[in-house]
Order: sequence, then C-alpha cells, then structure tokens
Amino acid sequence: MAQTLRPNTAGSLFATDGKAHPMQDTLLGVTLILGAIAFVSAMFHNLHLLSSWAGLVGIATGAWGQFISETTRERFGLILGLGASAVGFFLGMAHGGLFGGLW
Repeated sequence: MAQTLRPNTAGSLFATDGKAHPMQDTLLGVTLILGAIAFVSAMFHNLHLLSSWAGLVGIATGAWGQFISETTRERFGLILGLGASAVGFFLGMAHGGLFGGLW
C-alpha cells in the first residue's frame, strides 16, 4: 500500500520522507507559538498591541514556512498556526491596531 506510514527514522517529528527538516520545523514551531499568543491575547481588549504584532509576525513566518515546507504534516501544522495568527491579528486590529494608543 503506497499510503502506509513508515516509521520515522529521522530526528524530525514532522518529516515523513525520512529526512530532517530543521528550518521547516523551526518555522512551524514559531508559527504555532505566535498563533497561540495572538489568539489568546486577542480575547483581551487591552492587549491589542501584542495580538496584532504577534499575529502579523505569525502570518509572515507561516507564509514563509508554507513556501518552503516539504511534507503534508508540516503544512498541516502551519495552517493551524496561520489561522490562529490571522484571527489574532484581525481582532487586534479591530481593538486598536498595531500602533493604537501610541499616537
């Protein structure tokens, strides 16, 4: 069966091709962390600076990670992080934006 998963012999948790992808795994981790920060901080109106900036950087790292990703598992995690980053970014923009309160 062509779709059968083989045991992962590389050091990467998300690599299904048997090769290590340190750059892609780093971008995946950063995107997921920034997405979680942006999403959670967007629930608080006074944290709009944190949520909008974390969301913007999370969108950028997730987009770059999608561009250079090589496996489906990497892309799946990146999409989750991108979605959380985008929600946090847009809610942060609605609550005051990137520079709200500084002018």
